[in-house]
This record gives sequence, C-alpha cells and structure tokens, in this order.
Amino acid sequence: MFVVSETEAAAILAAFDQGGELSAAVELHRLFPGITDTAQARFLARTIAGLEPVADSAAPGEAGPTRPGSLASRPGPDRPPVCGA
Repeated sequence: MFVVSETEAAAILAAFDQGGELSAAVELHRLFPGITDTAQARFLARTIAGLEPVADSAAPGEAGPTRPGSLASRPGPDRPPVCGA
C-alpha cells in the first residue's frame, strides 16, 4: 500500500494526458521506484488518472464524506451498515 499526494497525482495525470498510459506508468515508476512491475504500474496509473480530487467540504475537525468501500464506510461493532455499501 502507498499514498499518492495531490502533487504526485497531478504529475501522473499530466503524463497520462500528454503521452497516454505508458507515459503515466513511467512517471509512476519515477515517483515510486518500489513499483517494478510495468503491468501493475499501468493499472495503477489508469486508476490514479480516473480518480477525482478529494473535496475539502468538511470543516476542520469534522469528518467528511467517505468513499464507498473505505474502512470508515464499513459496518463494525460500533457502526451501523452504510446504505449502498
């Protein structure tokens, strides 16, 4: 698992827009040298290019909306199930 910052995602998206999937995979390799499998890098580049930016709609200290499938949206002993999850 790894975290992609807004800056890194923008660089990968720019490479994707300018040169396509392979260019985005090369940029991903440059930014994350631990990803050595080209097929995986291409998949990850497509995934990153398809993501929408996270909205800063929540006030500081408040929980914002969660993505379906995220850990916060999963039911647990102290959390009821989320509709649509």
